[in-house]
Amino acid sequence: MDEECQISKSSRYVSWRNKPAVEGQHGGTLTASFVLAVEVLENLAYLANASNLVLYLSRFMHYSPSNCSNIVSNFMGTAFLLALLGGFLADAFCTTYCIYLIIATIELMGLLILTLQAHTHSLKPESCSSANRNDKCEQLEGGKEVLFFTGLYLVALGVGGIKGSLPPHGAEQFDEETTQGRKQRSSFFNYYVFCLASGALIAVTFAVWVEDNIGWQWGFGISTLAIFISIPIFLFGSTVYRIKVPSGSPITTICKVLAAAIFNAFSSSSRNAAVSTNSSPTSNTLQNKEADGKPNEYITEDLSFLNRAVMNDSSYPDLKVNVKQVEEVKIVCKIFPVFVSTIMLNCCLAQLSTFSVQQAATMNTRIGSLRVPPASLPVFPVIFIMVLAPMYDHVIIPFARKITKTEMGITHLQRIGIGLFLSIMAMSIAALVEIKRKRVARQSGLMNSTEPLPITFLWVSMQYLFLGSADLFSLAGMMDFFFSEAPFSMRSLATSLAWVSLAMGYYLSSVLVSIVNHVTGTFRHTPWLYGSNLNHYHLERFYWLMCVLSGLNFLVYVMWAKCYKYGAKFNSGCSNDTRMLCKSSGV
Repeated sequence: MDEECQISKSSRYVSWRNKPAVEGQHGGTLTASFVLAVEVLENLAYLANASNLVLYLSRFMHYSPSNCSNIVSNFMGTAFLLALLGGFLADAFCTTYCIYLIIATIELMGLLILTLQAHTHSLKPESCSSANRNDKCEQLEGGKEVLFFTGLYLVALGVGGIKGSLPPHGAEQFDEETTQGRKQRSSFFNYYVFCLASGALIAVTFAVWVEDNIGWQWGFGISTLAIFISIPIFLFGSTVYRIKVPSGSPITTICKVLAAAIFNAFSSSSRNAAVSTNSSPTSNTLQNKEADGKPNEYITEDLSFLNRAVMNDSSYPDLKVNVKQVEEVKIVCKIFPVFVSTIMLNCCLAQLSTFSVQQAATMNTRIGSLRVPPASLPVFPVIFIMVLAPMYDHVIIPFARKITKTEMGITHLQRIGIGLFLSIMAMSIAALVEIKRKRVARQSGLMNSTEPLPITFLWVSMQYLFLGSADLFSLAGMMDFFFSEAPFSMRSLATSLAWVSLAMGYYLSSVLVSIVNHVTGTFRHTPWLYGSNLNHYHLERFYWLMCVLSGLNFLVYVMWAKCYKYGAKFNSGCSNDTRMLCKSSGV
């Protein structure tokens, strides 16, 4: 079996010249380091703008705080949602290698547009010196607004495509059929998050300082330069990359299996066949023989409704599917509830770049004689992630492996669960800090003023710390979980679900703000989250609502996690997907 598995494995990876990848010459930790270096620059380019964008929209484009929050949430949500497109294209048509080069060029174009607009006064709204400028100044509109959103969403397309293709490209460099390879892949995802934090550290310190003190055109310029440099760095690794061969549209497979199962459910002949098949003496499996006479493959009884898909009528050849395709779709269905359960966590994370930044902007942002830009607040969780990520990989996991006597030490689902619990803690702390901030505003007589409050912004850093820790546990856990559990033909698409969860979280944040304003505006004269002065918001009530919703979501997640069964690893070292390939070869 090992020999057959090795053959099937080698045929699925090629070099950049489209020749079979050679073990020892392609892939490995050194090769994956090119991906990690590129991610530092890519996340620098993205967060240099995203972390401070809410203030750019407020101070220079004259949008209201709630509009700024929704624009940023929609931009970040769209960027992460487009990761699904990058993953789909990498699995179906192009390689992850090609996707990165194409998408990075698109992001570069978007950043050039934003840099040009920030540099050219005629492309921005007129500046004003009014203390209440958001009430009296015109916001961005017309062709200027079209130009801004064109550049912004080209950047979103670039960010999404890179997030959907770069992590699976790095993970593909490791041999999953060996214990060492799986451990190296898990370490890769940990250090991928470390590199995200490294790029973020430069973004929220140096780049944000440049934007606030020198000019936004220079801030956008830093992002443009970072993406430009990342392209040749990525190309330097071309000769040693091993690249997964696209195997057709995974969405087509999913749709065919679902359509075939539904069709056969209403077909009397298929129902009779299903009854006959289910009467097999085999208690744990159903059997199906392929039409071409290949050896029988076994289909599990989980999600048995989908088993009907393999009994399709010969008069509908377009709906013909095999056992392997049905089992792949079952895997996707099983991981989907885990994906849904992480959306609320990312809704909490959305507050880091919206209301939390605006909270800090109303407070005293000085540490001694140094004035810290509010958008630099993420430096706290970023530094914590940079310390915790290597510690997790080199201290926590080896210790957990000794205690549990398992390969993983801490399972993916346990790691995601820790992240969900930390998000509950973060929202409760955020609500308490907001109560304290508003109390200081009332006591100081500054409720109606835009002057900084006599309270240090370091109070807000506490919610950043907890949410940053939640992000470390959940993001690396999700990417490793989706990549390792998904079928081989759907891995890029499945890995992108970690970013899609972020997107849905940002969209949910915008929806919650709108719903809260609509509901509270019905019973009150002023909605909770409305107006140009954050001191008049009832942000603490919004945070308590997020805390309650996160708690309920955690309970649902625990239920799903207890029911989930990991894909089996076999004595041969073959993964579940590889075993099916070996079985179809007659092994």
